[in-house]
Amino acid sequence: MEEIFRLGEINCPSGILVVVDGGHLGLWSGERSPAEIDPALLGVDDAATAGDVLDSVDFAVVGPDASAAVRGFDRQPGAMLHDIPASRTAAFGSLFEEHCLVAGLDARLEALPSREPHAHRVRRTAAEGGGGFTMFGVPVVAVGGVPRDRHLPVLASRGDSGDGVGSRWSEMTVRMSDAPVESSVPLGDVGVDWARVLFGDADALNAWQHDEPVDGLADVAFWGAAADEAGATFAAPELGEPGEDGVRGWTGLAVAEAMEKARAVQSWKEETGHRMMVDFRPHSHHWQVMRQVRASDVGAGTADIGDARLLCAMTSWGDGYFPVSADFDASGAIVAVRVSFADTLK
Repeated sequence: MEEIFRLGEINCPSGILVVVDGGHLGLWSGERSPAEIDPALLGVDDAATAGDVLDSVDFAVVGPDASAAVRGFDRQPGAMLHDIPASRTAAFGSLFEEHCLVAGLDARLEALPSREPHAHRVRRTAAEGGGGFTMFGVPVVAVGGVPRDRHLPVLASRGDSGDGVGSRWSEMTVRMSDAPVESSVPLGDVGVDWARVLFGDADALNAWQHDEPVDGLADVAFWGAAADEAGATFAAPELGEPGEDGVRGWTGLAVAEAMEKARAVQSWKEETGHRMMVDFRPHSHHWQVMRQVRASDVGAGTADIGDARLLCAMTSWGDGYFPVSADFDASGAIVAVRVSFADTLK
């Protein structure tokens, strides 16, 4: 018998819900072109590769058989193809042309004059009935028709994973109403690289501060085999944060002071060869939710941005591609959005 847990609640004043990896929101461009996102956030530090990423191209698929062609091509979800690196556009176009020729489809790629911002991808996907798109290759899901006027509970069911690991989440559900489900529609997969999934309002994501502190402050935390020795060396107390026993450091410092302390502890660790983790934590929206996650019995936390509330929860499965679906009642109103984790261990 599966147990049901309440992770928290969200609300979506825009009426559009986005399901995305909560650890990747530093890549979110909002209303800006994705070309304005620093390639370093993608782990790119080579100048030539960075230029290739910055000059990437988005393609629209056009022609009488456009829908069938993009589905059969099966490179990305949705009706458009995004973030193709500049050096690969010619080869990519040839692959698509060959695909259409073999399949007997009348369709072609048209390069957009500029990259489509992530906020535009969300609104377009929702207007098309909901589904998926990619954010620098990471699958994201969006769906419209979500109630705007009330908070929505986020529930999770837990059962034995069946692989010897023990009890883990089998499903997370944003519940819109208690109406009987008449139909269910797959929306696509949410790609997770940071072991956490976020349910958020489309417009609120544009104001999300992933790494920048909202109050100008930051924490420094370190833990591990050498934490006590480092604590004595730097006069660093235990943080005393819920869920972080044995973690030392400082909280509520000005960013410049926190960075200085983090660098000093990191340098000491490298010079001595001690085993220890050092973490610089600016008071961002991501920090807010992760602080709650660490203290939570269900591994979830929320952040309020304007009138919206967003919720982030650990998958309990780690990383992977997890299917998202929407349930509808007899009138076509949305009843729930569900992320399924069972049998999807990466």
